[in-house]
Amino acid sequence: MASSDLTFVLGGARSGKSVHAEQLAASSGRKVTYIATARVADREFAARVAHHRERRPGTWKLVEAPVDLAAALAAADAPDGCVLIDCLTLWLANLLCPPDGDYDDEPTPDHHTAFGAFEAALAGARGQVIVVSNEIGLGVVPLGAETRHYVDELGRLNQRVAALCANVTMMVAGLPLVLKSSAASANTSADNRADT
Repeated sequence: MASSDLTFVLGGARSGKSVHAEQLAASSGRKVTYIATARVADREFAARVAHHRERRPGTWKLVEAPVDLAAALAAADAPDGCVLIDCLTLWLANLLCPPDGDYDDEPTPDHHTAFGAFEAALAGARGQVIVVSNEIGLGVVPLGAETRHYVDELGRLNQRVAALCANVTMMVAGLPLVLKSSAASANTSADNRADT
């Protein structure tokens, strides 16, 4: 059964998904922990990260988890807290394409093992969790086996997370399209009880 405190926000590049997720976290009234999955590899990406950082309230705690997302979520989770994870897309890239650079963090696990551990941490969360991911499978079939593998694995990961979450929103041009809502489920259950 999906938890009403689990929210999944999907969208394409520059769809407004991160801003929407940040607004949800800010309106939660809880202490927010922001889990960033990005690895900064160049100047352009560093500017993107800085833009995200400037937008967030200074009171939010930051945790960087480019590989062990399950452990980061388990450590940040609290009944009165809100965890915002941004994003699964970069996390999967870190799992499938570990850097050759001078990163000295933990070894990269098999992505299927990492998926299972993250899914278990998400299912066991006691507080509010908001997860952000890209929807990249709406275009043509990409060229190259590696790219197709990445698109397929992200689609599978997104499906697993969406199944656990009671609230799923797709962002398009800055507009939220609700795909799944705990409020709608509660209203449907109340309507069904009224009919009996």
